[in-house]
Amino acid sequence: MATNIGHALVGKADAIQLSLVCLAAEGHLLIEDVPGVGKTTLAKALAASFACDWNRIQFTPDLLPSDVTGVTVFSRTGNRFEFRPGGVFANIVLADEINRASPKTQAALLEAMEERQVTVDATTYSLPDPFMVIATQNPIEHEGAYPLPDSQLDRFLMRIPMGYPAKRAEIAMLDEHAANNPVASLRAVASIDDVATMVTGAQHVHVANQLRAYIVDIADATRRHPSLTLGASPRAALALQKTARAWAAASGRDFANADDVKAIALPVLGHRLVPTPEAEFEGIDADAVLEDLLTRIPVPSSGYTRA
Repeated sequence: MATNIGHALVGKADAIQLSLVCLAAEGHLLIEDVPGVGKTTLAKALAASFACDWNRIQFTPDLLPSDVTGVTVFSRTGNRFEFRPGGVFANIVLADEINRASPKTQAALLEAMEERQVTVDATTYSLPDPFMVIATQNPIEHEGAYPLPDSQLDRFLMRIPMGYPAKRAEIAMLDEHAANNPVASLRAVASIDDVATMVTGAQHVHVANQLRAYIVDIADATRRHPSLTLGASPRAALALQKTARAWAAASGRDFANADDVKAIALPVLGHRLVPTPEAEFEGIDADAVLEDLLTRIPVPSSGYTRA
């Protein structure tokens, strides 16, 4: 799977691995970086690699909530009201440039992401299984962008950057992708059943009590850190455990350890933490706080493997 996606996205093995781990953990993914570094390509390549339904929603200032969720209209032929599904009704939904839509339209995704359902005109419609939102956004410094509210950021299991490719990878990209669309040539290499197998495998990864205590210690430390006004919530701690399981499963193990937690702590927790104004003035961001905490919080020494 990672190899297939890599045909379209050269030199981004880490981002590809994190996106697959997010899928195995049944989470939603936020890809944030400047334009032109492959955010949309990663999302489209991931969707194209699975034999499932996927939709792309281009978020713009004039996009309406009903364009996302759907709308009820009156059918003259049937002489009744009918529901016409919006773009969110798919296994994988690409919300491209999500922070260019108004906050009202952004909020249309909240119920879908949290409860995997949509309510329109007091009627609730279930979304397909599996269901994953892959959103891309440009940094909020760019003109015409609306910052995502904390409540929406918390719905994303992970946030990852793309970054610029290494020189060798960029040269290879210029050679391979100059005359063709890299995503158009991709073929599905996995089915919905394969996704279910990935999810089940991650859910059965063992997490020892000592490791759960370590996760809680990390979350609690963020809540008491003087450089943060908002620390990790209990939902964030659950997300950290769920993703650590998926990371361990991707590594071929049936138990998680502290290295798994450290490997995914920044993409899982970084976007959920809010630095104080003083910390921002000093150039201290959430990732810097997390990196410092991970070096100082004692790591459990045993109890990882299954009893």
